[in-house]
Amino acid sequence: MSDTDRVALAFSGGLDTTVCVPLLEEEYDYDEVIGVTVDVGQPTSEFEEAEKTAEALDLDHYVVDAKDEFAELCFDAVRANASYQGYPLGTALARPVIAQAILDVAKEQGCTGLAHGSTGKGNDQLRFEAVWRDSDLSVIAPVRELGLTREFEQSYAEERGLPIEGGDEGKYSIDTNLWSRSIEGSELEEPGYVPSEDIYEWTSAPTAETLEVDVGFEEGYPVSLNGEAMSPVELTEKLNDLAGDYGVGRSDIMEDRMLGLKVRENYEHPAATVLLNAHAALEDLVLTKEERAFKKQVDHEWAEKGYQGLVNAPLIDALEGFIAETQTRVTGTVTIRFEGGQARPVGRSSTYAVYSAEAASFNTEDITGSIEQSDATGVAKYHGFQERLANRVIDGNEE
Repeated sequence: MSDTDRVALAFSGGLDTTVCVPLLEEEYDYDEVIGVTVDVGQPTSEFEEAEKTAEALDLDHYVVDAKDEFAELCFDAVRANASYQGYPLGTALARPVIAQAILDVAKEQGCTGLAHGSTGKGNDQLRFEAVWRDSDLSVIAPVRELGLTREFEQSYAEERGLPIEGGDEGKYSIDTNLWSRSIEGSELEEPGYVPSEDIYEWTSAPTAETLEVDVGFEEGYPVSLNGEAMSPVELTEKLNDLAGDYGVGRSDIMEDRMLGLKVRENYEHPAATVLLNAHAALEDLVLTKEERAFKKQVDHEWAEKGYQGLVNAPLIDALEGFIAETQTRVTGTVTIRFEGGQARPVGRSSTYAVYSAEAASFNTEDITGSIEQSDATGVAKYHGFQERLANRVIDGNEE
Protein backbone atom coordinates (compact mmCIF):
# COMPACT_ATOMS: atom_id res chain seq x y z
CA MET A 1 0.00 0.00 0.00
CA SER A 2 1.30 3.43 -0.94
CA ASP A 3 2.05 6.07 1.69
CA THR A 4 0.59 8.69 -0.65
CA ASP A 5 -2.44 10.47 0.79
CA ARG A 6 -4.88 9.78 -2.02
CA VAL A 7 -8.57 10.64 -2.44
CA ALA A 8 -11.09 9.12 -4.87
CA LEU A 9 -13.41 11.70 -6.41
CA ALA A 10 -16.80 10.92 -7.97
CA PHE A 11 -15.87 12.45 -11.32
CA SER A 12 -18.15 13.47 -14.19
CA GLY A 13 -15.97 16.02 -15.92
CA GLY A 14 -18.65 18.65 -15.32
CA LEU A 15 -18.21 21.94 -13.51
CA ASP A 16 -18.68 20.77 -9.92
CA THR A 17 -16.30 17.81 -9.98
CA THR A 18 -13.72 19.58 -12.15
CA VAL A 19 -13.22 22.41 -9.66
CA CYS A 20 -13.06 19.84 -6.86
CA VAL A 21 -9.76 18.47 -8.21
CA PRO A 22 -7.54 21.49 -7.38
CA LEU A 23 -9.58 22.24 -4.27
CA LEU A 24 -8.89 18.78 -2.84
CA GLU A 25 -5.17 19.32 -3.38
CA GLU A 26 -4.97 22.94 -2.21
CA GLU A 27 -7.63 23.18 0.49
CA TYR A 28 -7.53 19.61 1.81
CA ASP A 29 -3.83 18.84 1.27
CA TYR A 30 -4.29 15.59 -0.61
CA ASP A 31 -1.16 14.43 -2.44
CA GLU A 32 -3.14 12.84 -5.23
CA VAL A 33 -6.70 12.88 -6.57
CA ILE A 34 -8.04 10.05 -8.68
CA GLY A 35 -11.27 10.38 -10.63
CA VAL A 36 -13.85 7.61 -10.81
CA THR A 37 -16.67 7.70 -13.36
CA VAL A 38 -19.36 5.05 -13.05
CA ASP A 39 -21.31 4.06 -16.13
CA VAL A 40 -25.01 3.79 -15.28
CA GLY A 41 -26.15 4.56 -18.80
CA GLN A 42 -24.95 8.09 -19.47
CA PRO A 43 -24.47 9.14 -23.11
CA THR A 44 -21.09 8.48 -24.72
CA SER A 45 -20.42 12.21 -24.90
CA GLU A 46 -20.28 12.43 -21.11
CA PHE A 47 -17.55 9.79 -20.92
CA GLU A 48 -15.64 11.53 -23.67
CA GLU A 49 -15.93 14.80 -21.77
CA ALA A 50 -14.83 13.17 -18.51
CA GLU A 51 -11.86 11.51 -20.20
CA LYS A 52 -10.83 14.69 -21.96
CA THR A 53 -11.15 16.75 -18.79
CA ALA A 54 -9.25 14.18 -16.73
CA GLU A 55 -6.44 14.18 -19.26
CA ALA A 56 -6.23 17.98 -19.21
CA LEU A 57 -6.10 17.89 -15.40
CA ASP A 58 -3.48 15.12 -15.45
CA LEU A 59 -5.91 13.09 -13.36
CA ASP A 60 -5.76 9.31 -13.05
CA HIS A 61 -9.19 8.31 -14.30
CA TYR A 62 -11.08 5.06 -13.74
CA VAL A 63 -14.31 4.08 -15.49
CA VAL A 64 -16.52 1.38 -13.97
CA ASP A 65 -19.32 -0.26 -15.96
CA ALA A 66 -22.31 -0.70 -13.63
CA LYS A 67 -25.13 -0.57 -16.21
CA ASP A 68 -26.27 -4.14 -15.62
CA GLU A 69 -26.31 -3.75 -11.84
CA PHE A 70 -28.20 -0.47 -12.11
CA ALA A 71 -30.72 -1.86 -14.60
CA GLU A 72 -31.43 -4.80 -12.30
CA LEU A 73 -32.10 -2.41 -9.43
CA CYS A 74 -34.45 -0.40 -11.67
CA PHE A 75 -36.36 -3.57 -12.48
CA ASP A 76 -36.60 -4.32 -8.75
CA ALA A 77 -38.14 -0.86 -8.50
CA VAL A 78 -40.67 -1.81 -11.18
CA ARG A 79 -41.82 -4.77 -9.07
CA ALA A 80 -42.27 -2.28 -6.22
CA ASN A 81 -44.07 0.25 -8.47
CA ALA A 82 -41.50 2.72 -7.16
CA SER A 83 -42.26 6.36 -7.77
CA TYR A 84 -41.74 9.42 -5.60
CA GLN A 85 -44.35 12.19 -5.59
CA GLY A 86 -45.54 11.10 -9.01
CA TYR A 87 -42.35 10.42 -10.97
CA PRO A 88 -40.24 7.26 -11.37
CA LEU A 89 -37.14 7.02 -9.20
CA GLY A 90 -33.99 7.34 -11.31
CA THR A 91 -31.16 9.45 -9.93
CA ALA A 92 -31.97 8.22 -6.43
CA LEU A 93 -31.46 4.59 -7.44
CA ALA A 94 -28.27 5.33 -9.37
CA ARG A 95 -26.45 7.01 -6.49
CA PRO A 96 -25.92 4.00 -4.20
CA VAL A 97 -24.74 1.95 -7.19
CA ILE A 98 -22.28 4.70 -8.12
CA ALA A 99 -21.16 5.19 -4.53
CA GLN A 100 -20.40 1.51 -4.02
CA ALA A 101 -18.41 1.31 -7.26
CA ILE A 102 -16.33 4.34 -6.26
CA LEU A 103 -15.73 2.87 -2.82
CA ASP A 104 -14.50 -0.36 -4.38
CA VAL A 105 -12.02 1.51 -6.59
CA ALA A 106 -10.88 3.66 -3.67
CA LYS A 107 -10.06 0.57 -1.64
CA GLU A 108 -8.25 -1.07 -4.56
CA GLN A 109 -6.14 2.06 -5.09
CA GLY A 110 -5.26 2.55 -1.44
CA CYS A 111 -7.18 5.81 -1.00
CA THR A 112 -7.66 7.37 2.40
CA GLY A 113 -10.57 9.55 1.39
CA LEU A 114 -13.69 9.76 -0.77
CA ALA A 115 -15.05 12.97 -2.27
CA HIS A 116 -18.11 14.14 -4.18
CA GLY A 117 -19.20 17.41 -5.76
CA SER A 118 -22.70 17.58 -4.29
CA THR A 119 -24.01 20.70 -2.63
CA GLY A 120 -25.38 20.97 0.89
CA LYS A 121 -28.88 21.58 -0.44
CA GLY A 122 -29.52 18.41 -2.38
CA ASN A 123 -30.17 14.73 -1.81
CA ASP A 124 -27.11 13.25 -3.48
CA GLN A 125 -24.76 14.10 -0.63
CA LEU A 126 -26.87 11.89 1.65
CA ARG A 127 -27.13 9.05 -0.85
CA PHE A 128 -23.37 8.94 -1.48
CA GLU A 129 -22.44 9.20 2.16
CA ALA A 130 -24.93 6.59 3.34
CA VAL A 131 -22.71 4.10 1.51
CA TRP A 132 -19.31 5.68 2.15
CA ARG A 133 -19.70 6.24 5.87
CA ASP A 134 -19.90 2.50 6.34
CA SER A 135 -16.18 2.44 5.47
CA ASP A 136 -13.17 3.76 7.42
CA LEU A 137 -12.28 6.29 4.70
CA SER A 138 -12.66 10.04 5.19
CA VAL A 139 -15.57 11.70 3.38
CA ILE A 140 -15.05 15.13 1.80
CA ALA A 141 -17.62 17.38 0.15
CA PRO A 142 -15.79 20.52 -1.07
CA VAL A 143 -18.80 22.27 -2.63
CA ARG A 144 -20.81 21.84 0.58
CA GLU A 145 -18.03 22.45 3.06
CA LEU A 146 -16.65 25.54 1.29
CA GLY A 147 -20.11 26.93 0.53
CA LEU A 148 -19.47 27.22 -3.20
CA THR A 149 -22.04 28.60 -5.62
CA ARG A 150 -22.29 27.71 -9.29
CA GLU A 151 -21.30 31.28 -10.20
CA PHE A 152 -18.18 31.03 -8.03
CA GLU A 153 -17.25 27.72 -9.61
CA GLN A 154 -17.56 29.16 -13.10
CA SER A 155 -15.32 32.11 -12.18
CA TYR A 156 -12.86 29.84 -10.39
CA ALA A 157 -12.67 27.53 -13.41
CA GLU A 158 -12.15 30.45 -15.76
CA GLU A 159 -9.41 31.97 -13.60
CA ARG A 160 -7.60 28.65 -13.32
CA GLY A 161 -8.09 27.78 -16.95
CA LEU A 162 -9.85 24.57 -15.98
CA PRO A 163 -11.24 22.52 -18.90
CA ILE A 164 -14.95 22.50 -18.24
CA GLU A 165 -18.05 22.17 -20.38
CA GLY A 166 -20.53 22.25 -17.51
CA GLY A 167 -23.43 21.09 -19.67
CA ASP A 168 -25.24 23.69 -21.78
CA GLU A 169 -22.49 26.18 -20.91
CA GLY A 170 -23.28 25.67 -17.25
CA LYS A 171 -26.86 26.94 -17.58
CA TYR A 172 -28.58 23.79 -16.35
CA SER A 173 -27.59 21.01 -14.00
CA ILE A 174 -28.32 17.80 -15.91
CA ASP A 175 -28.06 14.24 -14.65
CA THR A 176 -28.55 11.36 -17.05
CA ASN A 177 -28.65 7.62 -16.50
CA LEU A 178 -30.28 4.61 -18.10
CA TRP A 179 -33.58 5.15 -16.30
CA SER A 180 -34.05 8.92 -16.28
CA ARG A 181 -32.75 12.35 -17.23
CA SER A 182 -33.13 15.28 -14.84
CA ILE A 183 -32.85 18.97 -15.71
CA GLU A 184 -32.71 21.68 -13.07
CA GLY A 185 -31.25 25.10 -12.32
CA SER A 186 -31.20 28.53 -13.97
CA GLU A 187 -34.67 29.81 -14.90
CA LEU A 188 -36.15 26.37 -14.16
CA GLU A 189 -35.80 27.22 -10.47
CA GLU A 190 -38.74 29.60 -10.92
CA PRO A 191 -41.96 27.58 -10.48
CA GLY A 192 -43.88 29.88 -12.82
CA TYR A 193 -41.41 29.65 -15.68
CA VAL A 194 -42.66 27.61 -18.64
CA PRO A 195 -39.69 25.70 -20.10
CA SER A 196 -39.11 25.56 -23.83
CA GLU A 197 -38.78 22.34 -25.79
CA ASP A 198 -35.00 22.66 -25.89
CA ILE A 199 -34.61 21.33 -22.34
CA TYR A 200 -35.72 17.91 -23.56
CA GLU A 201 -33.48 15.39 -25.31
CA TRP A 202 -35.15 12.02 -24.77
CA THR A 203 -38.72 13.02 -25.59
CA SER A 204 -40.35 14.70 -28.55
CA ALA A 205 -43.36 16.96 -28.18
CA PRO A 206 -46.48 14.73 -28.21
CA THR A 207 -48.45 14.54 -31.46
CA ALA A 208 -51.65 12.83 -32.56
CA GLU A 209 -49.71 9.74 -33.68
CA THR A 210 -50.14 6.53 -31.69
CA LEU A 211 -48.36 3.21 -31.35
CA GLU A 212 -49.12 0.01 -29.45
CA VAL A 213 -46.47 -2.31 -27.97
CA ASP A 214 -46.64 -5.53 -25.95
CA VAL A 215 -44.53 -5.78 -22.79
CA GLY A 216 -43.96 -9.25 -21.36
CA PHE A 217 -43.38 -9.97 -17.66
CA GLU A 218 -42.14 -12.97 -15.69
CA GLU A 219 -42.64 -12.85 -11.92
CA GLY A 220 -42.94 -9.08 -12.04
CA TYR A 221 -39.79 -8.49 -14.10
CA PRO A 222 -40.08 -7.01 -17.61
CA VAL A 223 -38.52 -9.54 -19.99
CA SER A 224 -39.70 -8.83 -23.54
CA LEU A 225 -40.96 -6.27 -26.02
CA ASN A 226 -43.34 -7.37 -28.76
CA GLY A 227 -42.43 -10.97 -28.05
CA GLU A 228 -38.66 -10.43 -28.31
CA ALA A 229 -36.71 -11.34 -25.17
CA MET A 230 -34.38 -8.59 -24.00
CA SER A 231 -32.00 -7.93 -21.13
CA PRO A 232 -32.91 -5.14 -18.68
CA VAL A 233 -30.43 -2.76 -20.32
CA GLU A 234 -31.60 -3.57 -23.86
CA LEU A 235 -35.28 -3.30 -23.01
CA THR A 236 -34.82 0.01 -21.22
CA GLU A 237 -32.76 1.55 -24.03
CA LYS A 238 -35.25 0.36 -26.66
CA LEU A 239 -38.25 1.78 -24.82
CA ASN A 240 -36.48 5.07 -24.10
CA ASP A 241 -36.06 5.56 -27.84
CA LEU A 242 -39.44 4.19 -28.88
CA ALA A 243 -41.66 5.82 -26.25
CA GLY A 244 -39.62 9.01 -26.22
CA ASP A 245 -40.50 9.57 -29.88
CA TYR A 246 -44.15 9.76 -28.82
CA GLY A 247 -43.52 12.24 -26.00
CA VAL A 248 -43.94 9.67 -23.23
CA GLY A 249 -42.28 10.24 -19.89
CA ARG A 250 -42.09 13.93 -19.00
CA SER A 251 -42.49 15.20 -15.43
CA ASP A 252 -42.43 18.81 -14.25
CA ILE A 253 -42.95 18.79 -10.51
CA MET A 254 -42.36 20.54 -7.22
CA GLU A 255 -40.35 17.99 -5.29
CA ASP A 256 -39.84 17.79 -1.53
CA ARG A 257 -36.23 16.91 -0.83
CA MET A 258 -35.00 15.01 2.19
CA LEU A 259 -33.65 18.17 3.83
CA GLY A 260 -37.07 19.79 3.66
CA LEU A 261 -36.44 22.07 0.70
CA LYS A 262 -39.09 22.24 -2.00
CA VAL A 263 -37.53 22.40 -5.48
CA ARG A 264 -38.70 22.46 -9.06
CA GLU A 265 -37.52 19.42 -11.06
CA ASN A 266 -37.94 18.42 -14.70
CA TYR A 267 -37.49 14.78 -15.68
CA GLU A 268 -37.59 12.55 -18.73
CA HIS A 269 -38.21 8.83 -18.19
CA PRO A 270 -39.91 7.14 -21.18
CA ALA A 271 -38.99 3.50 -20.50
CA ALA A 272 -39.63 3.81 -16.78
CA THR A 273 -43.09 5.23 -17.43
CA VAL A 274 -44.01 2.43 -19.84
CA LEU A 275 -42.75 -0.38 -17.61
CA LEU A 276 -44.27 0.98 -14.40
CA ASN A 277 -47.65 1.52 -16.06
CA ALA A 278 -47.58 -1.92 -17.64
CA HIS A 279 -46.56 -3.63 -14.41
CA ALA A 280 -49.29 -1.91 -12.41
CA ALA A 281 -51.88 -2.97 -14.99
CA LEU A 282 -50.75 -6.59 -14.79
CA GLU A 283 -50.87 -6.55 -10.99
CA ASP A 284 -54.42 -5.23 -11.16
CA LEU A 285 -55.33 -8.32 -13.18
CA VAL A 286 -53.67 -11.01 -11.08
CA LEU A 287 -53.70 -9.78 -7.47
CA THR A 288 -56.68 -9.83 -5.15
CA LYS A 289 -58.23 -6.63 -3.83
CA GLU A 290 -56.61 -7.12 -0.42
CA GLU A 291 -53.19 -7.81 -1.93
CA ARG A 292 -53.41 -4.71 -4.11
CA ALA A 293 -54.42 -2.51 -1.19
CA PHE A 294 -51.70 -3.78 1.14
CA LYS A 295 -49.03 -3.71 -1.55
CA LYS A 296 -49.62 0.01 -2.06
CA GLN A 297 -48.36 0.52 1.49
CA VAL A 298 -45.38 -1.75 0.89
CA ASP A 299 -44.57 -0.03 -2.40
CA HIS A 300 -44.74 3.40 -0.77
CA GLU A 301 -42.25 2.40 1.91
CA TRP A 302 -39.93 0.84 -0.70
CA ALA A 303 -40.04 4.06 -2.75
CA GLU A 304 -39.31 6.22 0.29
CA LYS A 305 -36.20 4.20 1.13
CA GLY A 306 -35.25 4.16 -2.54
CA TYR A 307 -35.55 7.95 -2.70
CA GLN A 308 -33.26 8.19 0.29
CA GLY A 309 -30.70 5.98 -1.43
CA LEU A 310 -31.06 3.33 1.27
CA VAL A 311 -31.74 0.37 -1.00
CA ASN A 312 -29.65 -1.91 1.24
CA ALA A 313 -31.67 -1.16 4.36
CA PRO A 314 -33.05 -4.10 6.36
CA LEU A 315 -36.53 -2.68 5.77
CA ILE A 316 -36.06 -3.08 2.02
CA ASP A 317 -35.20 -6.76 2.52
CA ALA A 318 -38.34 -7.23 4.59
CA LEU A 319 -40.54 -5.40 2.09
CA GLU A 320 -39.13 -7.40 -0.79
CA GLY A 321 -40.12 -10.60 0.98
CA PHE A 322 -43.76 -9.58 0.54
CA ILE A 323 -43.16 -8.20 -2.94
CA ALA A 324 -41.46 -11.40 -4.10
CA GLU A 325 -44.38 -13.51 -2.89
CA THR A 326 -46.93 -11.42 -4.80
CA GLN A 327 -44.79 -11.34 -7.94
CA THR A 328 -44.86 -15.12 -8.39
CA ARG A 329 -48.15 -14.55 -10.24
CA VAL A 330 -47.27 -11.33 -12.05
CA THR A 331 -46.52 -13.09 -15.31
CA GLY A 332 -48.18 -12.16 -18.58
CA THR A 333 -48.36 -9.52 -21.28
CA VAL A 334 -49.62 -5.93 -21.28
CA THR A 335 -50.44 -3.92 -24.37
CA ILE A 336 -49.44 -0.26 -23.99
CA ARG A 337 -50.61 2.52 -26.29
CA PHE A 338 -48.46 5.64 -26.72
CA GLU A 339 -50.98 8.40 -27.15
CA GLY A 340 -50.78 12.13 -26.46
CA GLY A 341 -47.58 11.78 -24.45
CA GLN A 342 -49.12 9.05 -22.29
CA ALA A 343 -48.42 5.31 -22.02
CA ARG A 344 -51.85 3.77 -21.44
CA PRO A 345 -52.50 0.10 -20.75
CA VAL A 346 -55.13 -0.97 -23.28
CA GLY A 347 -54.92 -4.74 -22.88
CA ARG A 348 -53.56 -7.33 -20.46
CA SER A 349 -53.45 -11.13 -20.25
CA SER A 350 -52.15 -13.71 -17.79
CA THR A 351 -52.80 -17.32 -16.88
CA TYR A 352 -52.95 -16.05 -13.27
CA ALA A 353 -55.78 -13.58 -13.94
CA VAL A 354 -58.19 -13.35 -11.02
CA TYR A 355 -60.97 -12.84 -13.53
CA SER A 356 -63.78 -14.77 -15.16
CA ALA A 357 -65.29 -13.24 -18.27
CA GLU A 358 -68.29 -15.56 -17.96
CA ALA A 359 -68.95 -14.53 -14.37
CA ALA A 360 -68.54 -10.80 -15.02
CA SER A 361 -70.38 -10.62 -18.34
CA PHE A 362 -73.80 -8.95 -18.60
CA ASN A 363 -74.68 -11.53 -21.23
CA THR A 364 -74.62 -14.54 -18.90
CA GLU A 365 -77.43 -15.34 -16.50
CA ASP A 366 -75.51 -16.74 -13.52
CA ILE A 367 -72.20 -15.90 -11.85
CA THR A 368 -70.97 -19.49 -11.76
CA GLY A 369 -72.71 -22.82 -11.69
CA SER A 370 -73.45 -22.53 -7.96
CA ILE A 371 -74.03 -18.79 -7.64
CA GLU A 372 -77.07 -17.13 -9.17
CA GLN A 373 -77.78 -13.41 -9.56
CA SER A 374 -80.73 -13.73 -7.17
CA ASP A 375 -78.29 -14.74 -4.42
CA ALA A 376 -77.20 -11.10 -4.29
CA THR A 377 -80.61 -10.06 -2.91
CA GLY A 378 -79.67 -11.01 0.63
CA VAL A 379 -76.36 -9.18 0.33
CA ALA A 380 -78.16 -6.10 -0.98
CA LYS A 381 -80.51 -6.13 2.02
CA TYR A 382 -77.62 -6.20 4.48
CA HIS A 383 -75.48 -3.72 2.56
CA GLY A 384 -75.72 -0.31 4.25
CA PHE A 385 -77.89 -1.65 7.09
CA GLN A 386 -75.70 -0.23 9.86
CA GLU A 387 -75.47 3.15 8.15
CA ARG A 388 -79.26 3.32 7.71
CA LEU A 389 -79.75 2.37 11.34
CA ALA A 390 -77.23 4.98 12.51
CA ASN A 391 -78.98 7.71 10.52
CA ARG A 392 -82.36 6.78 12.05
CA VAL A 393 -80.88 6.89 15.56
CA ILE A 394 -79.27 10.27 14.87
CA ASP A 395 -82.50 11.68 13.44
CA GLY A 396 -84.50 10.32 16.37
CA ASN A 397 -82.27 11.99 18.95
CA GLU A 398 -82.35 15.32 17.12
CA GLU A 399 -86.18 15.51 17.12
